[in-house]
Amino acid sequence: MKVFLIAIAIFFSVNVYGQKQIVFNSKNLPQPDTTWVFIPKKLDKKVKVPAVILLHGFGGNYKQWNNIMDAQKYADEYGYILICPDGLVKSWYLNSPAKADWQYENFFFDELMPKIKTDFPIDTSNLFITGLSMGGHGALWLFLKHTEAFKSAGSTSGGINLRDAIGKFGVPELLGNPEKDSEIWLKYSVIQNIDKLAGSKKEIIFDCGSGDFFYDSNNEMKKKCDSLKINATYISQPGSHNSAYWKKSIKQQFEFFSKQVSQNQ
Repeated sequence: MKVFLIAIAIFFSVNVYGQKQIVFNSKNLPQPDTTWVFIPKKLDKKVKVPAVILLHGFGGNYKQWNNIMDAQKYADEYGYILICPDGLVKSWYLNSPAKADWQYENFFFDELMPKIKTDFPIDTSNLFITGLSMGGHGALWLFLKHTEAFKSAGSTSGGINLRDAIGKFGVPELLGNPEKDSEIWLKYSVIQNIDKLAGSKKEIIFDCGSGDFFYDSNNEMKKKCDSLKINATYISQPGSHNSAYWKKSIKQQFEFFSKQVSQNQ
């Protein structure tokens, strides 16, 4: 009976007003992961549409983006499918070198992505990913690992340099509590790996408020993108590390993604 119940829970889903919640019991994660999918109300199921994956920040969950921007409203306005996975509070959306049961990258590409591509009419040539804070790092990190899987990626207030998280935000435990001067902090940081986009035609967008504690690192990454001639749009604007800023910036990112979709039509 226990085995039967677990099997049912692997893809337990609930439909609510065109929305769907999927619960994964993953071998790659220490606990179940919920993904909330928002489907345009006027969706023609015979037509595949663009999709945006939205990753939440440290301490948040799969509900965070909807609380900030009303995800159903965005799905209806743009005609996109929106996917909001749970980052389990502090996963940083990476494969932990220290914890065998915290392999989020594997979960994302081996379980989550195949499921949403099978269950929803997603135009995989117009699949985007972005996120806030921890999720900003996660979006660019996953994009850099499998650039071919996405049209583009974004980050808002992203913790793109894990050295900014030394001693906090759950990162030390994921990396095995390394010394402050350990190179592992940069090995798992977006800013250290952004050079993988050099020579690529893929475009990214990232932004950060001038009052944000991640601001200096985002400015540094902008300079690195410029030196490598990476197709990066960087928006530096007033704001702090809060919901008011993310509500403003996510609109700018959707407009950026929308232009890339329209270029293909």
